[in-house]
Amino acid sequence: MFPALETEVKQETLPDPYEDFMYHHLQYYGYFKGHRGSLPTSATHQHVWKNNPRYLLSGSFGERQGMVPDPLQKEKLLWPTCISSPVHRQIEAVSRDSLMLSSPLLKSRQLLHDEFGEVSPCLREPRDLFTFFSSSGPLQAPRWPIECEVIKENLHHIEWVPPQPEYFYQPTGNEKLPEIVGEEKGTVVFQLDSVPTEGSYFTSSRVGGKRGIIKELAVTLQGPEDKTLLFESRFESGNLQKAVRVDTYEYELTLRTDLYTNKHTQWFYFRVQNTRKDATYRFTIVNLLKPKSLYTIGMKPLMYSQLDAKTHNIGWRREGNEIRYYKNNRDDGQQAFYCLTWTIQFPHDQDTCFFAHFYPYTYTDLQCYLLSVANNPVQSQFCKLRTLCRSLAGNTVYLLTITNPSRTPQEAAAKKAVVLSARVHPGESNGSWIMKGFLDFILSNSPDAQLLRDIFVFKVVPMLNPDGVIVGNYRCSLAGRDLNRHYKTILKESFPCIWYTRNMIKRLLEEREVLLYCDFHGHSRKNNIFLYGCNNNDRKYWLHERVFPLMLSKNAPDKFSFHSCNFKVQKCKEGTGRVVMWRMGILNSYTMESTFGGSTLGNKRDTHFTTEDLKSLGYHVCDTLLDFCDPDRTKFIQCLTELKELLQQEIHKKFNELGQDMDLEGSWSDICLSDIESSTSGSDSSLSDGLPVHLLNVADELNQKKKMYKKKKKKLLQTRKQRNEQYEKNNWMQELKLTEDALSQLHGRDKGTSLDPSKMTSLILTKNKERMQTEKPRSTVSCSPKRITNSSQEPAPDMKSHWSRNRYPATKRGRAAMTVYPSLHIYTYP
Repeated sequence: MFPALETEVKQETLPDPYEDFMYHHLQYYGYFKGHRGSLPTSATHQHVWKNNPRYLLSGSFGERQGMVPDPLQKEKLLWPTCISSPVHRQIEAVSRDSLMLSSPLLKSRQLLHDEFGEVSPCLREPRDLFTFFSSSGPLQAPRWPIECEVIKENLHHIEWVPPQPEYFYQPTGNEKLPEIVGEEKGTVVFQLDSVPTEGSYFTSSRVGGKRGIIKELAVTLQGPEDKTLLFESRFESGNLQKAVRVDTYEYELTLRTDLYTNKHTQWFYFRVQNTRKDATYRFTIVNLLKPKSLYTIGMKPLMYSQLDAKTHNIGWRREGNEIRYYKNNRDDGQQAFYCLTWTIQFPHDQDTCFFAHFYPYTYTDLQCYLLSVANNPVQSQFCKLRTLCRSLAGNTVYLLTITNPSRTPQEAAAKKAVVLSARVHPGESNGSWIMKGFLDFILSNSPDAQLLRDIFVFKVVPMLNPDGVIVGNYRCSLAGRDLNRHYKTILKESFPCIWYTRNMIKRLLEEREVLLYCDFHGHSRKNNIFLYGCNNNDRKYWLHERVFPLMLSKNAPDKFSFHSCNFKVQKCKEGTGRVVMWRMGILNSYTMESTFGGSTLGNKRDTHFTTEDLKSLGYHVCDTLLDFCDPDRTKFIQCLTELKELLQQEIHKKFNELGQDMDLEGSWSDICLSDIESSTSGSDSSLSDGLPVHLLNVADELNQKKKMYKKKKKKLLQTRKQRNEQYEKNNWMQELKLTEDALSQLHGRDKGTSLDPSKMTSLILTKNKERMQTEKPRSTVSCSPKRITNSSQEPAPDMKSHWSRNRYPATKRGRAAMTVYPSLHIYTYP
């Protein structure tokens, strides 16, 4: 099995005593199972393993497992086709080489080597102890709830940008409104067998989902002339529950609700096969829940043709005619449903096509991207990949820390932090594309990116809800609840993703100032991109939370709309990430809403957004950060002045609507901003459903324990000086009480004429201090002063004192002088 190994073993003739000892020792502990003759000597062992890279092991996912997976373990490893061919070939090579290590000789995960070339073996230090991707590591396969059937296919779509703008659909007024007939008059051609809905709850998961043989849910074609479409959605992020054929080329589609709920139908993503080129098909989704939609103002569905992708390198594109969004005429008496209908002509016969609400971005897509970052020798130096936590189903929630290594602990401590996250709502894949654009830029070798890494520590959670993304949910996790309404939760086991995110940010705030928090979302009822923030009540920083959005609108005028931004904090939004982080002390705390449709601004007016448009916004976020923190305060002050003018205009407008006149010369800045702004009810939000029934008792028990813990909580330890003063005070109070009792007995004083204890206490403490000063001074423990965090959100003038507005300086950038904080123990690399 090891030709090189066998050759060198033959060359060794004399037995080695140390080898004999190591053989018995390691065999006793189960590391080696081979016979004595198959065991190489130390020198041979060193030489082969050190100089042959194929015997180096890949990194693990933090689980204890053998060097080579057994048949059950193999299905847990995913060898995706989505990554680039060089990386794919590298992974395949590692797979072949790993099989070569299946000899019983090798069972330890730590390889013997000697970095000085000597013959005595030693265990190497663990590599990538806390990371999850090494240069040759496989990807972790997604884990599904055990109720879900999953087809054994790896889907991959190419990225493609349309050469021409894709304009909104312009209604003609002649669009047909098909009457919903249902399966009573139609034929069911696709239907998921068991879908967990409200009343059930998540119990366990496994790779591949449901055990057993995967059934063929599509109908069986009767022959080549059969024109029935074959539907499928049992793949990652797929969502389609039922398809009913009501005419030769007409189908009614029912979406699957979010798992363990009975609502949230918006995201769709499914596959059709057996297409015909010259026919006009009609698809009608019959169970949408929102009364308003971007489909009413020109948004088109997305279509992907596999033949076009292979032959013409064409990817997702906007398609559809006769698009209408209307109320369903079939009322079940509980809730109203809405329909989306469109017609389509397929480009090829016998093609495989996909339809989606928006450009899909799956959990596997994210892992492929992170693997490429881990394999990059430059990017991996300043981007550290860690596990934030495991989701309910056991999928990894990744945390990226991006910053350039600092020269000194003081320089590292002076860096401010920026926290970004995405996909807390799994059906809002546009958040992932913005995040991808941000990561592409911040990990690049651009001078601006290097400068940002020099002055900031970026904490990035690219996919907060991987379980929902995997199963094709629109809004919820496997707990059956909207995670963006539970950021205040105490249920760590039920909502691990957001509990650990909040805890991570809380610890980060103890280390350094967090300049900005932004959570990337999608919006299904408004066009353009905009932010939701929180009005600041501190007059010192009045309107400062609006400066970043205004700057972003100036940097991306054809995509970002400042007038669509809102900063009102509503009671129903108290559990959102934006409000919770703001309450924790982050002034610039935002939710970024990106439309599923397109732009109504500038050169992109009336056109759909592409993935390139969304990725470009990630770059604009970085560009705006530089403007926001520029030591030259000109832009910042200019934006503040403009904001005051806009606010005055808005106040005048409000009073004119009410038919009132008001002099705003002296008191206009004292008006509460929340009274001026409308609510964010137009946002793509849902009210919190509270906790599921099976979690109510758990929450009550935790709250009771928390209260009991607070009652039993011990007092903080006091210093020696405080203990001495308290001791003296207690003694004097006791003596005072005894004296008063004695005087009362002697003179019969009334209780109302007793001495004032507060005055006596202050007198006692004063005399005690004088007495202690006359005594010999005692040795005291000196405490280092704590670093005072600058709470101002305005960039400190000395943060980037050597910044040049020329973004590409010819010489190396200067570094700003850092304030020295005595006795501050902080690692150089955050």
